[in-house]
Amino acid sequence: MNWEDEGYLLSKKKFRENAVIISVFTQTYGKITGIIYGGTSRKIKNYLQIGNKIFVIHNSKNRNKLGYLKTEIIEAISPRYFNDKKRSYVLLSITDLLNSLLPDEESYKNIYSSLNNLINNLDEHMWPFLYSFWEVNLIKELGFGFKTEKTNSTKEILSINIDNVLYKIPKFIINEEMPENYSKEIIIHALSFTRNLMLNKFYLPNNLYLPRSRVVFENCFS
Repeated sequence: MNWEDEGYLLSKKKFRENAVIISVFTQTYGKITGIIYGGTSRKIKNYLQIGNKIFVIHNSKNRNKLGYLKTEIIEAISPRYFNDKKRSYVLLSITDLLNSLLPDEESYKNIYSSLNNLINNLDEHMWPFLYSFWEVNLIKELGFGFKTEKTNSTKEILSINIDNVLYKIPKFIINEEMPENYSKEIIIHALSFTRNLMLNKFYLPNNLYLPRSRVVFENCFS
C-alpha cells in the first residue's frame, strides 16, 4: 500500500541502530505508524520533533505489518515554542491525546481540520479557549457528543447533566462562542470540564491514564 500525505508527528522511538518508529496523524489516512530507516541521522532527527508538520511517503507490502516511511519537513512548529512553557505543553497534550485516543488507520478529517485551525492560531491571545473548543470537537468526533441549549444566563459557569453525570461547564462552550474577556479562571473550568469528560468517556472505562502532558498543561494555569 503506497501513498503520500501530510500530517503531524505524534510520537517517535528508536528502532535498532539507525532507525526510528514514528506515529503521524495524517490528513487522509488518520493515525499511522511506520519505520524510518536513517531516522537517527542529524538531518532527519533535527526535524522529527513532536508536533512538527511533515510530508510522509508510505510504503507497505502487507497491511498487517509496519510500513516504511520517508519524510520531509513541511513546517517546524515545536521549535517556535521552546521558550514558551504553556504552548510547548499544549503541543505535547495534543499529540499525546491523539496518540492515545485515535484508532490506527481511520480517517478523521474533521479532527485534522480543527487541529490545523488551532495550530494556525496558537499565537493569538485567546488560544487557550481555542484549545478548549478543539478538545470538545475531539470528544464529539470520537462519538461522545453532547447537546446543550444556548443560554442567556449571567453566570459564566453552569452545571449540566451528561449521561447522568453532573459537570461544571463554562458558558462560552455551551454557546459555542469566544468569551469577551480573557480569564484564567474560565480557562481552568474549561480544561477541567473536558478533562473530566475524557476521563469518564475514554480513559477510565478502558483502564487507561490521562496523558501526563495534559495534566501538566492544565496545571500551567493554576
